Amino acid sequence: MDQFSAMQTFRRVVDLGSFSAAANQAGVSHTVLSRQVKHLERHLGTQLLTRTTRRLHLTEAGALFYRHCVQILEQMQAMTLELSEHQQQPTGTLRLGVSTAFGELEMGRWLPDFVERHPLLQIELHCSDRFVDLLEEQIDVCLRVIDHLPDSSLVARRLTASEVVLVAAPRYLERHGTPTSPEELVNHPLLGYSQLLHPQRLQLARDTGERCEVLMPRRLSANSPMALRAAAIGALGIASFDRFIVHDALEDGRLVPVLGTWMLPGRSLYAVYPQSRYLAPKVRALLDYVQAYYSQARW
Repeated sequence: MDQFSAMQTFRRVVDLGSFSAAANQAGVSHTVLSRQVKHLERHLGTQLLTRTTRRLHLTEAGALFYRHCVQILEQMQAMTLELSEHQQQPTGTLRLGVSTAFGELEMGRWLPDFVERHPLLQIELHCSDRFVDLLEEQIDVCLRVIDHLPDSSLVARRLTASEVVLVAAPRYLERHGTPTSPEELVNHPLLGYSQLLHPQRLQLARDTGERCEVLMPRRLSANSPMALRAAAIGALGIASFDRFIVHDALEDGRLVPVLGTWMLPGRSLYAVYPQSRYLAPKVRALLDYVQAYYSQARW
């Protein structure tokens, strides 16, 4: 007996309420389906259905078996679909959401290689510093550097840590002096990101466990990390950034670390995407690629 086929028949009979309706839907005779269910009952050693002239009734064992049937058949369907999709080459349009700074500074480093590997895929890049509704705006995956994840039904895959650094231009420090302790920061203007709840407040810590909080005077605030980056390089003050935003400027000396023995609270890069029973090939391809790419230290 094909037990899987018998389970499908049993579920169809129960869902439609009669052997005749199930037989019509399946395109076979009433007798064939009745025989399958009888073989299934014999195999299980219990009666699953009671038959009257008007309708069918599930026995207690039948109700239990039906619940398991539904679960098993749906899992098999999802697995079959996932395996089928897995064999397909990613195609169609992949809608990818990123912050403006990440889009400007990071996408050019790896996106060309990703596109070259998947020539049938088109990328639609959405750059925004606001938190978008992935379902409403039909974004497939969002790459975000954040300090905590809000509670949601979305799936979040952590890709790498993102260090936050305090920096200034050498020209600024030559003019105004280099702070040697957190207390001295109150004498320097902070270039603050206005989207933060407290853009002028810094929380600092050391390996020794020492912690402090500093409220710095504000010279300039902006809702764009790239504008603040330009202001910091232009020697307007001290600023804090995720390292990926100032990585190149630190390497070529346009910016230098400030209070290097003190650390700011770190953040993480996440790939965020809607929860689904299976992932489309285009989404899986991107997630696998960025997971591998950021498994190596980049910043």
